[in-house]
Amino acid sequence: MSSPLLKVIARNIQDHGPMDLGEYMALCLSHPEHGYYMTRDPFGRGGDFITAPEVSQLFGEMIGVWFADLWIKMGSPPEFVLLECGPGRGTLMADILRATKSVKGFHEAAQIHLMEISPVLKAAQKAVLADYDPHWIDDLSALPPSVPVLIVANEFLDALPVRQLERRGGQWMERTVSLLGDDMLMPSYKPLDDAWKPDIIDNGKDGVFEISLVLNQVIKSVDILLKKQGGAALFIDYGHTQSAMGDTLQAVKTHRFASIFDTPGECDITAHVDFENIKKIAMADGVNVHGPVTQSTFLIELGIRVRAEALKAGAKPDQAKQIEEGLIRLIDTAQMGTLFKVLALCDDPQIMPAGFHESL
Repeated sequence: MSSPLLKVIARNIQDHGPMDLGEYMALCLSHPEHGYYMTRDPFGRGGDFITAPEVSQLFGEMIGVWFADLWIKMGSPPEFVLLECGPGRGTLMADILRATKSVKGFHEAAQIHLMEISPVLKAAQKAVLADYDPHWIDDLSALPPSVPVLIVANEFLDALPVRQLERRGGQWMERTVSLLGDDMLMPSYKPLDDAWKPDIIDNGKDGVFEISLVLNQVIKSVDILLKKQGGAALFIDYGHTQSAMGDTLQAVKTHRFASIFDTPGECDITAHVDFENIKKIAMADGVNVHGPVTQSTFLIELGIRVRAEALKAGAKPDQAKQIEEGLIRLIDTAQMGTLFKVLALCDDPQIMPAGFHESL
């Protein structure tokens, strides 16, 4: 099926040859004119998917509890940056700030920053967070220097471009995107570039291994920031705790799976996050790693069940039912509870963040 971005990609392939999947994914999601995130609000029942903050206010409130506790453990610095990467509609940040409004000094110390590329979502964030004077940035280098930084990124890492390497007949190749005719995209392969020697998990069997150079650089940038200014970063995403072979690249449109090659720019494309890889990078950079733990373990340890009961006690029957359904979706092992993992990076080895007493 055709889309405005298909013509751009087809012309690029005609001019330069097959495109690696990372470049293709980046164009699909963030092309300035036709990129998926640049042209729409993808969240909610009328969009393509629903994230945890949209499922229930309980999620954002627990994240707020986590940050307030950490800030206090840091000695309650009188000034700090509270940054969300990929803040969606602003729902998570709004819930964090509502949950922390009674924490003495927290709001006065917090400088709210949002890292966002989408004009559509920026408009939504401005409306939701108008009372908090947020600042928008394009990358971490734009943050204020010399103050601690607290970062949250929920379903942010899964949207960073990945490349796929495939072991075929005992030989490693790279998956690419080619043209069939003038307007149909199809997978293709090229020999692995000798100049690029990624750290491949090779079990001796044919299969696919995914690597995100962009994600690796994001984590390294966060590590540098934490070591320079102090603070912590909290990552919540779906993924695996150990590096492994497997094709996890997927597209979603109107809450249904689709081909990554259909209507580029009109589907969300994501890949499972390799949390072991993040852990290795952070440890090599000298940053303290906590987790990963399952989302269920993390939220339950923070007290989400107690908070749900308190909300239900003052709610009407239909509202209480909604609260319970949201809770179950967030923590049930058959829903988001196990698939989603939580990992924290912290500069201070003396601080034990809440929710991480049992790492996977």
